[in-house]
Amino acid sequence: MNAQDDPSESRCPVEATVNLIGGKWKILILYQLTTQEVKRFNELQKALLPITHRTLTRQLRELEEAGLVQRMVYAEVPPKVEYSLTATGQSLVPLLLQLRDWGSDYLQQSSRA
Repeated sequence: MNAQDDPSESRCPVEATVNLIGGKWKILILYQLTTQEVKRFNELQKALLPITHRTLTRQLRELEEAGLVQRMVYAEVPPKVEYSLTATGQSLVPLLLQLRDWGSDYLQQSSRA
């Protein structure tokens, strides 16, 4: 996240929110983590095809830095890494579910048109 995208520098709450979860992938990653409490990296990548390994890694790091996602690494071979929402990330669940519902309604209406 660069300086101009720092949510704490925003004067508008909507801008702060968009700076935290905006972009093509972050909101979809967060939504995937609402459908299951914990997901492994490969599960997220499969659910978000065609996201690249590099992009998913970068987006997860940014979400972790923002305090929305937590990463748990288990000392196993091969390494096991799981991602889940933090308490702050959980506070976005109602918003994510409203977006899902709105999108579902929109798709139904546009298919009838």
